[in-house]
Amino acid sequence: MSLTTLDPRTALVAIDLQNGIVGMPVQPHAASDVVSRTAELAEAFRSRNLPVVLVRVSFAPDWADAVPGRTERQARGLAFPEGWDVIVDELLGHGSDIHVTKHNWSAFHGTGLDVQLRRRGITQIVLTGIATSIGVESTARDAYAHGYHVTLATDAMADADAGAHANSVERIFPRLGESGTTAEVLELLAKTHA
Repeated sequence: MSLTTLDPRTALVAIDLQNGIVGMPVQPHAASDVVSRTAELAEAFRSRNLPVVLVRVSFAPDWADAVPGRTERQARGLAFPEGWDVIVDELLGHGSDIHVTKHNWSAFHGTGLDVQLRRRGITQIVLTGIATSIGVESTARDAYAHGYHVTLATDAMADADAGAHANSVERIFPRLGESGTTAEVLELLAKTHA
């Protein structure tokens, strides 16, 4: 499916582009490419006075705010290096950006993201980030459930597992919104937000 339109009030939402996550091996796109493409989109959105939302995941040192459920692959209790949860420099330094800290996979659950978007009249979001099958997909699912139009810049996202990335892009995202490349989003943005 190709991209059809971007609403007049569209926001860019970048998921977990922070030091500790960007430093992990990902595929099929290098983390540096995900960051540079997201930075390009962010600049285009800012130049049109459209919101840019920078989402990070973080936990208290004692993990008291982490999801408590039992899983086969527990992350609870891991020690992260200082600064692991800081948004990458390429995206920082813009006072108008909205910053959201999440403690779950989705940027909507337990945060003020929905309120921040609705108060600005946002009806559509463009998603980028790492990891495709976790933070990006969970946020896309919740955005769809909240009634937002969802656009996914699939070359501005990556995952630790190429199969998981492909599953999200090929099977899940078509049910949640429209997907395209960064170049296609930028082209559509230029046409609809001149």
